[in-house]
Amino acid sequence: MTEPEFVPFPKIARLSRNIIVTEKIDGTNAQVWIDDLGQEMRVGSRNRWLDTKTDNAGFHRWVTEHKEELLKLGPGAHFGEWWGSGVQRGYGLTKGEKRFSLFNTRRWADGGKEIRPTCCHVVPVLWSGNFNDFDPSKILADLAGGGSLASPGFMDPEGIVIFHEASRQLFKKTIKDDEKPKGSTEIG
Repeated sequence: MTEPEFVPFPKIARLSRNIIVTEKIDGTNAQVWIDDLGQEMRVGSRNRWLDTKTDNAGFHRWVTEHKEELLKLGPGAHFGEWWGSGVQRGYGLTKGEKRFSLFNTRRWADGGKEIRPTCCHVVPVLWSGNFNDFDPSKILADLAGGGSLASPGFMDPEGIVIFHEASRQLFKKTIKDDEKPKGSTEIG
């Protein structure tokens, strides 16, 4: 019998640690990947690379048009939401206007370590603090009552994303139908 490869049990993160709560924008997941030399770029969606034939709501075309500015993001994978006119809720944007909002708020939000390219936005931070002080009902109610911070005046925002720093995990809560699986058509 061959010895099985030992698989250690992962460390368990403490729940009572810092979290960052951002607005969940209803668009399509997107990424810009830049090589280590900061010269070559790939464009992706949540689960595949994109090209001119397999574009995703015009994201590949937009990245191609903004390549020089996007290279300023630097090496690595840069994830965000591609949203606006013709993509999911649209957020009141018209005439083909779309936006790319980066997820990494620590790096790119106002007061972050770096200045983002002007063609990019950042998902709005709604709250930050210790998990013990987190009140998702209040944050969701404020978002539902006040509308989207990503697109002021749009009164049908989707919900929130909670980033738990210690576990490096993301969780989401939607304003409507949070208890139903995504894409569910069940009536209840």
